[in-house]
Amino acid sequence: MKLKEWLKDLNYELLQGSLDTEVEEVVYDSRKAREGAVFVCMKGTKIDSHDFIPEAAKAGVTVFVVEQKTDLPQGVTAVFVHNAREALALLSAARFGYPASKMVTIGVTGTKGKTTTAHMIKTILEACGKKVGMIGTTGIVIGQEVTPTVNTTPESYQLHEAFSRMVDAGCEYMVMEASSQAFKMHRVDGICFDYGLFTNISPDHIGPDEHDSFEEYLYYKSRIFACCKVGIVNKDDKHWEEVTKDASCELHSFSVDQEGTDFKAENIRYVAQPDFVGLEFDVKGIYELSVRVNIPGRFNVANALGAVSVLSFLGLSKDCICHGLEHLSVNGRMEIVYSSEKCTVIVDYAHNAVSMESLLTTLRDYQPKRLVCVFGCGGNRSKDRRYSMGDSAGRLADFTVITADNSRFEKIEDIMADIRGSLEKTGGTFIEIPDRREAIRYSISHAEPGDMIAIIGKGHEDYQEVNGVRHHFSDREEVLLAVHDLKEED
Repeated sequence: MKLKEWLKDLNYELLQGSLDTEVEEVVYDSRKAREGAVFVCMKGTKIDSHDFIPEAAKAGVTVFVVEQKTDLPQGVTAVFVHNAREALALLSAARFGYPASKMVTIGVTGTKGKTTTAHMIKTILEACGKKVGMIGTTGIVIGQEVTPTVNTTPESYQLHEAFSRMVDAGCEYMVMEASSQAFKMHRVDGICFDYGLFTNISPDHIGPDEHDSFEEYLYYKSRIFACCKVGIVNKDDKHWEEVTKDASCELHSFSVDQEGTDFKAENIRYVAQPDFVGLEFDVKGIYELSVRVNIPGRFNVANALGAVSVLSFLGLSKDCICHGLEHLSVNGRMEIVYSSEKCTVIVDYAHNAVSMESLLTTLRDYQPKRLVCVFGCGGNRSKDRRYSMGDSAGRLADFTVITADNSRFEKIEDIMADIRGSLEKTGGTFIEIPDRREAIRYSISHAEPGDMIAIIGKGHEDYQEVNGVRHHFSDREEVLLAVHDLKEED
């Protein structure tokens, strides 16, 4: 492939060399530099890869894309761009033959709910017989193959490489969690989603390595509606008008509470049965059906409604959509791992006071005999989180089991003492069991008929980090093992 064919979507200046140079790969890490590669030089907060140009040239690179005019070796081709991250995204798309355009693409963004909503969309599509690829918190998912990723939305090169693998695997649809950082860091530049969904926004991800302010955070969340063909916004979010003011797409809305939207949830019912714990509601508006969702919580009405809103445009059978919602499971997100006449056990990723309050308040709607909470807090993190979570547990749970989470480099007993201090002030009832495995087993073995047990903090994580070492540990696996062993003992 000639370089000029890869540059067709970029604004650039040829500094030296020839655009007819043959190229076959894109790299942005000097350790991967080789003959035939285009080396994209980016200036980061800690590393400036322009400094590695001589090293890359020695490795055989003859084409460089730079964002600062610097001394270059003789005999190489150099192209200047104003934003190398944008260039990396567009070059990566070209290198893999624009694979995103070969699938129906769905981008989901929001502070909360994007993981659950993306999983809902994927599950329903699969229930309708479609092959789906997904990218998000759980990694890159293609069929049964899961590739872990560092970021919710990976670097642009990884994205297009994943899209290419999805196309090769026969995927018709791609569902992706699009983070605000992905928009800020130009990871999704050049992608035009067929459908873009906004769930909600609240102050989060604001700090030195993320966003300077809530205004910046909101701006990057709003970019979903500048890079999709059909946009769908949650009108229950108080910032929806700010988020959509620069929308360039066909725009639709959904709501649980507001009237006058295209998709509206009505007649919400909470269902708690031995074989089903979840929700029922009716979808009204430009698309109508009645659904059962086997994930508890009023906020999951919004997630499910958002998913249905997107799927309504795809010509799918309503029966398939209903079946998918009734039988879906989202790993570690309000996941009902076990349910019987005796108790219901839920695993959830809630790891701060806001999420914990929301979770426990939601479970109260199901009127359990007792609401039991099993949790710990991560080490080497703000102690305020421990105090506030201890307070929430004491006020909202009938019984709490304080245990370990990812202690990292702190002593488990010190973390538990911080939690205990705030929980005691509420007068709440609790027990301390440092071993998380034993804590889970205790909560199930001592359950009373009608109890709901919420095991929170780790969700989908499959490890515990202690003194810098990650050991395999899954709350879900431990629940199932405990249930099995207790049945054997009976």
